[in-house]
Parts: sequence; C-alpha cells; structure tokens
Amino acid sequence: MFFLYRLIINTILILSPIIIIFRILKSKEDPSRFKEKLGIFKKKNIKGKLIWFHGSSVGEILSIIPLVEKFEKNKNIKNILITSNTFSSSKVLKKFRLKKTIHQFLPIDSRILVKKFLSNWEPAVAIFIESEIWPNMLLNIKNKHIPLLLLNARITRKSYEKWKKILPFSKIIFSCFNSCYPQNSETQKYLKSLGAKNIKHLGNLKFTESKNQKKENLTKNIKKNFTSRKIWCAASTHNNEERICAIAHMKLKKKYKNLLTIIIPRHIQRTNSLYNEITEMGLNVEIHSSKRKIKKDTDIYIVDTYGETKSFFKICNLVFLGGSVINHGGQNPLEAARLGCKILYGPNVQNFKEIYELLNKDKLCFKFHNINQLITSIEKSFNENIKTEKKINKLKKTGLKILNLSLREINKFKKINEI
Repeated sequence: MFFLYRLIINTILILSPIIIIFRILKSKEDPSRFKEKLGIFKKKNIKGKLIWFHGSSVGEILSIIPLVEKFEKNKNIKNILITSNTFSSSKVLKKFRLKKTIHQFLPIDSRILVKKFLSNWEPAVAIFIESEIWPNMLLNIKNKHIPLLLLNARITRKSYEKWKKILPFSKIIFSCFNSCYPQNSETQKYLKSLGAKNIKHLGNLKFTESKNQKKENLTKNIKKNFTSRKIWCAASTHNNEERICAIAHMKLKKKYKNLLTIIIPRHIQRTNSLYNEITEMGLNVEIHSSKRKIKKDTDIYIVDTYGETKSFFKICNLVFLGGSVINHGGQNPLEAARLGCKILYGPNVQNFKEIYELLNKDKLCFKFHNINQLITSIEKSFNENIKTEKKINKLKKTGLKILNLSLREINKFKKINEI
C-alpha cells in the first residue's frame, strides 16, 4: 500500500506544474505563492521553535483561530505556523490580527518535500485539524519524535469505510498521532477501530469564536439600502441551490413587493455564471464588488468577496445555509446562530449533524425538504419575532468550555512549555 501511495504522489509531483497552471487559470491557486507547494519557501523559522497547526481549507482554519489567538498571547511562544491547502484559506487569515502567525501552503506529500518542510520549520508540536491525513508527512513527524495531535477530528461513515478497506495501512497511519480529539461520538468510535490511541472527546471547536477579527463594515449607503427592504440571505450555496432560492424569491415577491434576496455562493468563482443564470430567469441582479447602488427593483444581490459573510448575517434575521439541499453534507451554522439569525437548511447536513441537533432543540434552525416548505418557512420567519439572547449566550459558554479544554490538552505536551 505504501508503494502504491508513493507512486501516486510522485506522479502528481511530476505533473504538478501542469496541475498548478490549470488551477491558477481557474483562480484556485495563488500565482505568487504556488512554489510553497513544491517545497520552495520564502520564509524560514528564524526565531526558534514554533507550534504548527494544519487545516485543509477555510472551515478548518476558522475553527482554530480562537486557539491561535490564545497562543499568540503566550510569551513562551515565539512563532506560530498555520498551513493549509486552499487559496481561499490564505485570504481568510488576513481578516485576523495575528502578529506571531505565519501562513504557508502545505507541500505535496512527497517524502523529499516533506523532509525539506520539516527541516525548514522544525516544529515543536504539530496539530492537524479534522480529517487531514497525509501519510508521508505523518510518518516523518513521528520519526522526528515531534508530538502530533489530531484536533477536532472528524471521520464520516463514508471515509471510515474507505480506511477500513486498507486497515493494516490505516492502523500504521493513525497510530502516528500521540493523541486524538474527536468532535463527535461517531468519530470517536471510528478512530478506535482505525488504531488511534489516547482518544478523548472534547467537543466541536467550531463552537468557539474569535475576539480579534478585523471589523467588516458595510458602507452606510449599502446598509441603508438593505434595511429599507425585506431581506433574507442564502449563504455558502452550491450549484443548483441558487436556482431554488431564485424561484423562492419569485414566488415570495408576489406578497413582499420590496423583497431582496442576498446570495453568498460557497465558491465566488461562479459569480459570472450565477449572474447569467439568474438574469435569464427574468430577475434583476446586482453584484457586490461592482459597488453600484442597489435599485428599487433589484431582486438578487450576489456577494462575490471573501470575509464579509458575517457583516451580511448581522443585517439578516433569516439565513438559508447551502450545501444542504444537494448531497454535500451542509455548512457550519454556528456563526449565523451566534449572530441571532434563524437558520433554514435542507435534509443533507450529515457533516454537522450534532450541531444541527443542538440548534434544533433550541429552535434556532428549521429543516425543509422542498421548495414549498422553504417558502413557507421564510414567510413564517418574516412574521415572527423570536428572542434569541439566552440561546446565543448558551452557545458562547459551550464554545468557551471547549476552547479551554483544548488548550489544557495541548499544553500537556512538554515541548509547548519549553518553547
């Protein structure tokens, strides 16, 4: 199995120039930093040992920001390294005031590049987030006797079944972790079966929230235009979900003449195709980055910039979270919930099952199965005035508890205190 894996990785490495050029053309790669994925680093760890966090993309990186902020205040820690795989995650990090933190893209999981990466950065502790499993990297970390943690671990049934088919290989890989901290009971069971050790359930880090994010201020004119309209928001939407929202808008507009639907697609590269698709339906569309004034007859407002979702949640009492109508597994609803938004979602939220169950108990979110149920839920929400302050405080207390437990576990490793 190791031979096959390394053969695949080496093939990817050989083809990487072509792959990277294609991704740059698709705006999925940073043209000024793609060399980091090939083991060419502009930065070095010049201030001594550091603590290293790795997460795949935006969601994983956002979940560790409160932890990183705590470590930034620790005088014993000189440097913090965050690595990720996606262009969007590097952009999101710029939204936070992090003075000690360096961001790099993780190199391709080739043994040569992995060894070069570890020699360059010399991390004192490596903390991988959720389901980021790179065999060559993990084995080399273990061989260098660097403490290795899997934090906020998440393994779906689908991925577990795949790991189970190669169980001897899986047990070698998962045994590399000194400790694993699953975010739910299902993952806890799977980790044990896959050979992980020192498993402890702390809760889901996504309940935590950052205190130092740079303010996202919508201009006064835009706020004025929005607040004079009956608005709802569809966020983190995927292909076909925007069309459902546009149809819902058309039907609701018969009753609510000043209705405005805000759409924040999960992948903003789709903005132009979305614009064309929705205008062909006979709706008037405006795009956020154009900075044009919203007209009275604007139906759909597409947000095509990173890092402003929170600002739009603040002016909306009602949010539909995408990735839940299609079979994607849903999106994290906690940011919207903490801001007092009522959340609507489709039937496919298996990636955040326990969070949605908790929010359902507190009547902070509601499921729909078809477009008629979505329309009914929107109408009902427009006519309700639900007080959510106590429920929001409950969420914040849960997040603080999980954050403190996670800090305590990480600090158990001696090398943290020796930095």
